[in-house]
Amino acid sequence: MEWGISLVFDKGNNKKLFDFFHENNKEKIPIQRYWTGRYVITLAIGLIVISIISAFWIRHTTFEKRLDMMQFMVEETAKQIVEGNEAKDEDSLLQTIEVRRFLEDPGRYMQMNSDPSIFIVNNNGDIVYDNSPDKSLHRLLNPRLLYDAKKLETFYSKTQNDNLYMVKAPVEIKGTTAGWVVFFELKGNLAEVNQEYKQLFIMVGALAIISLLAIYFLSKQLAKPITDVAEAAELIKEGNYEVQISENVREKEVYELIRSFKEMAIKLEKLENLRTELLAGVTHELKTPVTSISGLLQAIKDGVVEKEEAAEFLDISIQESEKMKKMVEDLLAFNAFATQAMPLDNEIVDVNETTRKIVRDWEITYQHQVIVNIHPTAEPTNITVDYIRLQQILVNLMNNAMHAMDGNNQSKLEIQLKSNQSSSTVFIDVTDSGGGIDIEEQPFIFERFFRGEHKKFQTSGFGLGLPFSKMIAHSMGGDLELLKSTTDGTTFRLTLPITKHH
Repeated sequence: MEWGISLVFDKGNNKKLFDFFHENNKEKIPIQRYWTGRYVITLAIGLIVISIISAFWIRHTTFEKRLDMMQFMVEETAKQIVEGNEAKDEDSLLQTIEVRRFLEDPGRYMQMNSDPSIFIVNNNGDIVYDNSPDKSLHRLLNPRLLYDAKKLETFYSKTQNDNLYMVKAPVEIKGTTAGWVVFFELKGNLAEVNQEYKQLFIMVGALAIISLLAIYFLSKQLAKPITDVAEAAELIKEGNYEVQISENVREKEVYELIRSFKEMAIKLEKLENLRTELLAGVTHELKTPVTSISGLLQAIKDGVVEKEEAAEFLDISIQESEKMKKMVEDLLAFNAFATQAMPLDNEIVDVNETTRKIVRDWEITYQHQVIVNIHPTAEPTNITVDYIRLQQILVNLMNNAMHAMDGNNQSKLEIQLKSNQSSSTVFIDVTDSGGGIDIEEQPFIFERFFRGEHKKFQTSGFGLGLPFSKMIAHSMGGDLELLKSTTDGTTFRLTLPITKHH
């Protein structure tokens, strides 16, 4: 008994499972922590890159803005000198200049911590006004540079180790240049943006905190249904199939995962029930002939029956042993196909002739009082199949049809053969005139060990006929499916590939 059942299951799976768990027995990280950590790393890298780019951009734009402001202040200073002293001649104009308030604190107007060096010189290069103690700048105030048409000059200051910018504007009185207003400032002072950096870092910090909170809660929301599925899987592993997982999720992929998992749990529960029924069925199916054989042989041994009656008891014992042998053979064959250990002896045959021969042998062997009508294809069609395996499929379908029709004299079995050249397939439709399969049982008829409620009490077996037939059809490159089933009858379709002529 134990040996017979073990044949149904693939022993090689034990090693595969062991290898799988051995290879994956490494410390795992919770999905929320795993993805939160990666999101944080990605966010940090992104914010660092944005901060660096923004800092360079702020520094550049601030430098350009302050340089433009310095040029504006130079021109405005020259303009106000002329407008405030129009009545004076050019010599006295520069000697009695009124220092404007913005010249006393130019850095404030340029939003700088330092003040630029300001010089007002006459057309000979003599300094009339300056606010800088740096005497090294005086050499840059020679008339040759001042009379140059360029308003902006750049020099390198070795003492400050920085670029020095000189901006100048002429003081023109009545079309004559009376002198120049000159501003000097280092590039480092023009580009200094400490306050802007603080604002940038505050903004980036606030964005980082908001993003971290968003990442945490989004990861938690994503992880929850997956965690629920994992917990439900643990329950199923322990044999509890009553799992409750909320489907109130908006993510399509997560919803599909939950829905598929629930369907899997339902099917597993169904298979578990089938397995339990199988054990009970196998026990019953094998126990009955064993008990019968034991009783019959014991009666012969004890002399309860003699001669012709004893011979009859021996015949019955042989029949029961053949029945038990057939059950074991079914289990062996199914296990062989399930593990892909059953070779096929394929040959090219004509589907019409082969079907007729299989039906004729079935009618002669079993002598069923069932009318079988065969409708061949319009023209000869070759297929490549294992004849014995094809016979197994058709005989199983015809036996099921006979049981569905109760084998009465009015029973008819239609076998329709159709070739589809566009898909290079041939269809063998087996249609009975029975009462049909219950609609709630139809999705499970190809499940292993499934037996309908009515069939459990009418015929013996393990429920491997249709699953075995479908498996054989697949091995020959075809398929077996339930085409339709109503109260007027049931149609099964066997699909096989057509063999082209070479």
